[in-house]
Amino acid sequence: MQIEKQTFQFLKDLKENNNREWFTEHKLRFTEAQNNAKAVYKTIQDNLNKHDEIDKFKLFRIYRDVRFSKDKTPYKTHFGGSFHRKKPALRGGYYLHISPGDSFVAGGFWEPNKEDLLRIRKEFEVDASEIREILKEKNYVQHFGGKLEGDELKTAPKGFDKQHPDIDLIRKKGYIAIQRFTDKEVLAPDFLTKVDDSFKALRPFFNYMSDVLTTNLNGESILD
Repeated sequence: MQIEKQTFQFLKDLKENNNREWFTEHKLRFTEAQNNAKAVYKTIQDNLNKHDEIDKFKLFRIYRDVRFSKDKTPYKTHFGGSFHRKKPALRGGYYLHISPGDSFVAGGFWEPNKEDLLRIRKEFEVDASEIREILKEKNYVQHFGGKLEGDELKTAPKGFDKQHPDIDLIRKKGYIAIQRFTDKEVLAPDFLTKVDDSFKALRPFFNYMSDVLTTNLNGESILD
């Protein structure tokens, strides 16, 4: 199972013809591309469940919500799918974005709720050495460059010292690892293996964050 060239070509053509008339005329091509994407994402989910526990998968609709957007083009020009780990014990989620010229896998915590975000920040305030070590692990560096991406505040959050040595982590509003792929890599027969390898490289990060988010600062479980 792999991303087919016709699927990529459809997304390219849609980007050049992002209007309802063209889309209606090429609805069959969209259906074929979507079916290919569904099969690919299903294979990825099956692979994930061999080494993790996924309780929910979502393939995002291609139709854009333009009600509050300045960009009124009606369709997304990519396929995106997310895989959620089994809560409450397992935290974090995986994501695959398929788009000519802009394909990537991502994983982590995109917009954690305020309680989770505060708990993460408090953990880093007390001791960020463990997360620093995870980010320096060879496998993580190989796939994600040793970085965590995501929006961040310009200064310290309320109640935190802006001079804290780990303020670069504390001021983040999300904690995301991203690995990008070329079109050639996406269309190669081993792409799904590469995706799975990337997701495996996230496990130390996910295991650590799951421990943080299921305990208090004393290390006591908050799960029922």
